Amino acid sequence: MNVRRLIPTAALAGAVALGATALTACSGAAAGAGGGGGKDGKVGVTASFYPMAFLAEQIGKDHVKVDSLTKPGVEPHDLEITPKQTGQLGESDVVVYLKSLQPAVDKAVAQSGVKNVVDAATLTELEVHGSAGHDHGAEEAHAEGGGHDHGHGEGGKDPHVWLDPVKYAEIAKGVGAALEKADPGHAADYKKNTDELVGKLAALDTEFKDGLQNTASRTFITTHSAFGYLAERYGLDQEGISGVDPESEPSPARMKDLQAVAKKDNVTTVFFETLASDKTAKTLATDTGLKTDVLDPLEGITGTSQGADYFEVMRSNLKNLQKALGAK
Repeated sequence: MNVRRLIPTAALAGAVALGATALTACSGAAAGAGGGGGKDGKVGVTASFYPMAFLAEQIGKDHVKVDSLTKPGVEPHDLEITPKQTGQLGESDVVVYLKSLQPAVDKAVAQSGVKNVVDAATLTELEVHGSAGHDHGAEEAHAEGGGHDHGHGEGGKDPHVWLDPVKYAEIAKGVGAALEKADPGHAADYKKNTDELVGKLAALDTEFKDGLQNTASRTFITTHSAFGYLAERYGLDQEGISGVDPESEPSPARMKDLQAVAKKDNVTTVFFETLASDKTAKTLATDTGLKTDVLDPLEGITGTSQGADYFEVMRSNLKNLQKALGAK
C-alpha cells in the first residue's frame, strides 16, 4: 500500500507552502535568538516612526514584529540613526517609512537593500500647505538663515498626511499590500485586518466631519503647522505661529499678524503640541488673552499623550478643536 496516499494532497501542499512561507519570513532565524534574526517566524517590520509602526501593528497583528526607528518622546524630524539601527534595517523583511520627513531614515533605507519597502509618500498625494501669505514667520527665519525647514518634504510638500484619516487609510492599504507580498501565507489575515482598519478610519473621518460641521469659528492657531491636511479635509483654516518647524521663533511681525487674525476670526485658543516646547504658544496666549490647549501631531505616543494610540489621540484632538472652535 502506498504510504503517500494516507496524506491528503491538500494537507501536503499546505505543509509545503507553510515551509516556504516560514523560510521567507524568518530567513534562517533561530527561534527566539533575539536580535534582527530572531523573529520567531514573524515578519520583521521596521517602521520609521509611530504613525507607520501603528499601521504595521494593526494590519500585521500576531504575524509581525514591528520595530520603530524613532523611540517614544523623540521629535521624529530630529532623528539620527545609529549604525546598529542601520544594520537592523538591513535585516528587515519589510520597511515602512515616509520619504522626506526624516532625511536620516531616507539615507539608511536607500542603503539597506531591503526588497519590500513601503514609502507612504507614494501611496497618497502630498500637497504644499501654508505657502502664499501664511507661515511667513518661517520664511523670514529662512531669510535670516535661522530655522531649518524640517517637517517640509520635497519641494515644500507637507508630510503630515496621517492627520487626515482619509489619506491615512490610503497608506494603510499600501502597507497591507506590502505585508501580503512579503508573507503570502497570511494574505487573507492581512486583507481582513486592512479592511477593518480602513473601516475604523472611515468612522473617524465621519466623527470629524460631523463634529466640526457647525462651529462659531473656522480658524485655529497652532505652534506646529502639522494640521494642513486635517484643516483642508474639514474646511478649517490653520494659522501656524512659526511654520512647519515647531522650534523656530516667530518674528514680532508674525505675532502681530496672529493677534489680528485672532480678533477677526474670533479665535479662542492657541494650540501647542506634546513633543515640542510650548513657550511660543504661552507667549502669544498671554499677549492676546487666549487660552492654550493641546493639538497633537501624533508623531509619537508618550506618557503625556492624550490617549494610548492613534484613534484615542485623534479623538482628543477632535474634542479640543470642537471646544476651541465653538462647535454647536
